[in-house]
Amino acid sequence: MKYELGIIGAGNMAESILRGVLRAGSIPPAAMIAADVSPQRRELFHSQLGVTATEENSIAAREARIVLLSVKPQQMAAALAGMGEVLDPSTLIISIAAAITTQAIEKHLGLAHPWRIIRCMPNTPVLVGAGIVAISRGKNATDDDMAIARKIFEPAATVLETSEDKIDAVTALSGSGPAYFFYLAEEMMRAGVELSLTPQESRQLVIATAVGAAKMLAESGDSPADLRRKVTSPGGTTQAAIAHMDENFWPQTTIDAVKAAARRSKELSS
Repeated sequence: MKYELGIIGAGNMAESILRGVLRAGSIPPAAMIAADVSPQRRELFHSQLGVTATEENSIAAREARIVLLSVKPQQMAAALAGMGEVLDPSTLIISIAAAITTQAIEKHLGLAHPWRIIRCMPNTPVLVGAGIVAISRGKNATDDDMAIARKIFEPAATVLETSEDKIDAVTALSGSGPAYFFYLAEEMMRAGVELSLTPQESRQLVIATAVGAAKMLAESGDSPADLRRKVTSPGGTTQAAIAHMDENFWPQTTIDAVKAAARRSKELSS
């Protein structure tokens, strides 16, 4: 095969993953090809990343040893149409499409081949090299295949291996999770403005607080509950805020929201 990695769908997530691969030097640009219907995305991948770009999915699929499926879920059926006829049965297929199961990909590829498929759920911090991605193997994928997938994602993300039946939970927790933090930051900034801070001051304070809190959680070894208690003095300002959250069912609302995301992921998978 002419290329080591073929990318179907040259969007932002695929770009971030590819930039990580290039930083790591694990696959040279000349050994990669990207397919996308957008001339602008093809030009970016060719001019900025140095990889071959094509409009035809079949070319990237036929000539690559590993194929990364990074199209939107609603575009997956069209992207896979006829692909099974041009793919070599030995090709490793890695999908980052939300809610698309390995079984569904096997069905669309057809031909009763033992397709080797790995399903992945990355999150958007991959865009800044700080993501996390869960990877799960299809029924025919091997340990070596999982190692290849890890090597592709590790330059931009922490990699967690898990079973496919947990991917809906992963989607709800880490896939959608950045939006929950952004939502909290959004409202904290708005509260700061309502308390007389300028928008710039409020933004700076919230971002620094979020980054610092995440660093403490990652490095201290303490649980979130322990860290929260260390900040919460009885009868103090933090206690007033936490009490208000508890009285308004904020903890259960958060749990229910994550479960709602997981339910929706299951619905989209069916």
